Amino acid sequence: MVAFITDLLSNNEWLIVAIKVLGVFFVVMPMVAYTVVAERRISAIIQDRIGPNRVGIPFTNIKLFGLGQPLADGLKSFLKEDLTPGHVKRVFYWMAPAVSMIPSFVVFAVIPFGSMLGMQKMVISDLNVGILFTFGIVSLGVYGIVLAGYASNSKYPFLGGIRSSAQMISYEIAMGMSVVPVFMLAADPSWQGELVKIEEWKRYLDGAGFLNLSSVVAYQSNGLFSWMIFKQPIAFFIFLIAIFAETNRLPFDLPESETELVSGYNTEYSSMRFALFFMGEYAAMIAGSALMVVLFCGGWTLPFGDYFNTPATSILQGLVHIIVFILKIAVFLGLMIWVRWMLPRFRYDQLMNIGWKRFLPVSLANIILTAIVLWSIS
Repeated sequence: MVAFITDLLSNNEWLIVAIKVLGVFFVVMPMVAYTVVAERRISAIIQDRIGPNRVGIPFTNIKLFGLGQPLADGLKSFLKEDLTPGHVKRVFYWMAPAVSMIPSFVVFAVIPFGSMLGMQKMVISDLNVGILFTFGIVSLGVYGIVLAGYASNSKYPFLGGIRSSAQMISYEIAMGMSVVPVFMLAADPSWQGELVKIEEWKRYLDGAGFLNLSSVVAYQSNGLFSWMIFKQPIAFFIFLIAIFAETNRLPFDLPESETELVSGYNTEYSSMRFALFFMGEYAAMIAGSALMVVLFCGGWTLPFGDYFNTPATSILQGLVHIIVFILKIAVFLGLMIWVRWMLPRFRYDQLMNIGWKRFLPVSLANIILTAIVLWSIS
């Protein structure tokens, strides 16, 4: 039986990709659900409340600290009546939630979420232009918000859509420029020549280009201070702030901005369509956290010996690397939740000012400084 499965997988690349896609989907979806619960519990602690603690296992008295809440919320959204207001542009109105949600999941295609599991590299599609693919897909998410604002044919959603487009232009240039120094360091051939002498790394980096996200993880495998968060702290800070704006989280939730725009771009939505926007936001949080882990915090590696910073040679080691990656994501999710409930919203003009007058010149100066340092030591 084992020999049959091995032979089937070795001769069917599409089956392997399908298994990876399903695996990522069935990990990300529960993470989306329980990130919502975690946010509600953390906000309750901050505000001296209890939070959701009633829903447990259905048809029993077992509460499980409210861990059944995502199921109850999902059923509520699914069973509610789906209302389509008469004044909306129907086709675009129906498309917008999917356009907003799908890019948040597609970006996981190029994120290395582990090292090796058997003979398989733990990434769905190991593209040599992985970072370009990531930014291209991430930038599509804003179109769903703009489309929702336009299609709702109402002033508050329309203002939310306009804010979202202006917000994207303001931070995405700086966000893209912030990762350039990271790949300038990862492109240095000297470190890779030493690393591929180790058989496990040679197999892991086979065919990887310098814009490949796996190469960035490999660069950060040489101890804690090889992590980009220490080598490129300016880039990390800019990228971190940009991720808050990318996911429309406080203090940059201007497209939604409940105190100003009722509910912004999703004012006219209800039922599962509203839930799709909600899922898209939390999936984007997980994707953004995963990118920060890969680019700045060593990916699936830990600076605690070869077992944690060398590609896996056993199934158990491969699973440990995946768990390490998920735990690192959880740390950034906790940070994003904490910031939302501790900081006030920025004004519209303040975000423009930060993006254009602060982050853009600083990120450009960081590229020049990194180039000078690399040239001086070469």
